Amino acid sequence: MSNEADERMDSSSENEDDEMNEEAESDQNDDRPKTYLPDQPLKEDEQLVCDHSAYVMLHQAQTGAPCLSFDIVTDNLGNDRNEFPMTAYLVAGTQASSAHLNNLLVIKMSNLHPISKPEEDEESEDDDSDDEDEEQKPQMTFSFIKHQGCVNRIRATNFKNSVLAASWSELGRVDIWNITQQLQAVDDPVVLERYNLETVSNPVKPIYSFNGHQQEGFALDWCPTESGMLATGDCRRDIHIWRPNEGGTWTVDQRPLVGHTSSVEDIQWSPNERNVLATCSVDKTIRIWDTRAAPQKACMLTAENAHQSDINVISWNGKEPFIASGGDDGFLHIWDLRQFTNSTPVGTFKHHTAPVTSVEWHWTEPSVLASAGEDNQVALWDLAVEKDDDEVEDDDELKNLPPQLLFIHQGQTDIKELHWHKQLPGVIVTTAHTGFNIFKTISV
Repeated sequence: MSNEADERMDSSSENEDDEMNEEAESDQNDDRPKTYLPDQPLKEDEQLVCDHSAYVMLHQAQTGAPCLSFDIVTDNLGNDRNEFPMTAYLVAGTQASSAHLNNLLVIKMSNLHPISKPEEDEESEDDDSDDEDEEQKPQMTFSFIKHQGCVNRIRATNFKNSVLAASWSELGRVDIWNITQQLQAVDDPVVLERYNLETVSNPVKPIYSFNGHQQEGFALDWCPTESGMLATGDCRRDIHIWRPNEGGTWTVDQRPLVGHTSSVEDIQWSPNERNVLATCSVDKTIRIWDTRAAPQKACMLTAENAHQSDINVISWNGKEPFIASGGDDGFLHIWDLRQFTNSTPVGTFKHHTAPVTSVEWHWTEPSVLASAGEDNQVALWDLAVEKDDDEVEDDDELKNLPPQLLFIHQGQTDIKELHWHKQLPGVIVTTAHTGFNIFKTISV
């Protein structure tokens, strides 16, 4: 992997989803762009072309070894930032071919400009256009922390005066890292160069590690209402609760929460209640826990057979008592916690044609969420939209789409995670085997 401080981000958009607004006509000889839906066969002379008019911003980035988990770091640049160019900070973990070559990456994406409108520059000089293109090239700067084993999942939090990241290793260990120094380094080329030289002889070490899980895992979440509190779940079925101590250590309850009978795939703390969390599992259940109770009695609510197969991901709505879940069956289910025990979702959406790998509610719009899957697409949804019976749709393919489906983003292979950026309204970051995308659509 390259150690260059200023990696260039590739903002080309080949093979992206063609979200054309023009309706397809029945004439087979019509060569105008048509709306493409996932899994439609392409003719030999056809190719997908991104409709830039559907995006406000769209950039791609490469990091060498794929990062199959990441988190967005809350920065001090302010909230509700709509001005361009934009800046975003991430922490990610690699999955390199050799376990000893893995890293945590603290990433700064900067100089993120909106998609340019070619018609605005028609009368400009060629030289001026070249200079402007150079000035508008996005930048990516990153610092490294050596990590033992592939990073299954990583999550960040602000704790006291530091930024911490917790990482799940394929070796069965959970580490907590203070990444404050690395964030400072990506902001200053001189500091970054010094940091890179120092870490060669003096590698960064985690501030705390837990080896009590009997198998590796993926489930990991920081509590948003109790600073420094963490929950981790493994592939055996065990869930452990971490509570911070004075002096930079944690007390991890060695008694796992009792309930699941198979691998715990995801954990989400309640956004409002400090001792309540939700989990999903390969055992096809979603469970709600009260961590104040004894481990054998902590499970308060259970939705049995919540999906037809493994449940991969869940997301807790920050404004309403809803949880979204996605599974290997390709379904998205919406659960009302007020009707949870009847194990019947209040909403079901079947658009993805492969396992759902990520789902997340919008932070401020309680009806909006995004989902990603192994079908190489990100879908944006607005559950407040209802079907208009009077609306006429000429395209038979589009008639079958759920009316709540706002947007389909494509162009990545094997998408693993997505996150809305809390401080950049409408901006989504995704990671896949083919790298990162950061984009904002006209839909949200």
